[in-house]
Amino acid sequence: MSAEGCAIVTGAARGIGAAIATALAADGRPVLVNYRSDADGAAELVERIEVAGGRAVARGADVTDPEQVDELFGAAEAELGPVAVLVNNAGLRADGLAPQLGADEWSSVLETNLSAAFHTTRRALRPMLRARFGRIVNVASIVGLRANAGQANYAASKAGLVGLTKTVAVEVARRGITVNAVAPGLVETRLTEGIGNGLVDSIPARRVGTAAEVAACVRFLASEEAAYVTGSVLTVDGGLSA
Repeated sequence: MSAEGCAIVTGAARGIGAAIATALAADGRPVLVNYRSDADGAAELVERIEVAGGRAVARGADVTDPEQVDELFGAAEAELGPVAVLVNNAGLRADGLAPQLGADEWSSVLETNLSAAFHTTRRALRPMLRARFGRIVNVASIVGLRANAGQANYAASKAGLVGLTKTVAVEVARRGITVNAVAPGLVETRLTEGIGNGLVDSIPARRVGTAAEVAACVRFLASEEAAYVTGSVLTVDGGLSA
C-alpha cells in the first residue's frame, strides 16, 4: 500500500463502485463506502470486505451537497484516518433525445456526475496538499469522448469530468497528487441496463466488460506505481473507442 490513509469511494453500494471499494480494501487500505439511498447494499459490501480481512465503513451522503460532502470527509477522517484516495464514481442517467430532455433531467445528471466530483475533489485537496500525497480517480465514460445519441446530458457531464480531471491534475502535480480518469465502455451494471442492445457486435472484444476490470484500472491509478501518471484518461472498453 502507498502512503498511509483511507479511501473514499462515492456511489459505492453496488456495481463499479463496489468493485473499486473491494479492490482498494484488498490492498490494505481502509475504505469509506459512500451511498445515497442503498443503505442495505452498502452494509452488505462492508460485511464482505470485513470478512475478507479488510476494513470499511458505510456512510450515506448526497455528494451534490457541499455540506454533506464536508460531513462525509469528516467522518472518514475521524474513523479511518486522512483521506489519501478519492474515487468519484457516483453517477446518474436520465436518457432522452436533446429536444425532449427536461431541465430537471439535464441539471440532475450534471449535478450528480460532474458538480459532485468538483465538491469532493475540492474538499479532498486541502489535506492532500498539506500531506504532499493524494490519488484522485474519476469514473468518466467513453460517452464523454464520443457521441451517443440520447445521452446529451450524460455525455456533457462525463466530458466535463474529463476536463476537470486534466485541469486539476496540472494544478496539483508538483505536490505529489495525481488526478486521473477511467472511461468505461459497456460494462454490465444496473446503470447500463437497456443500452447494450446491438452494441456488443460493434465492440472489437465482442463482449461487455466487468466491474472488476474497471476496478483493476482504478486500483493501479491509486497505487504508488502510478506516481508519474496524471491527467490521463484510461479507456476500459474492449477497443470500442479505438
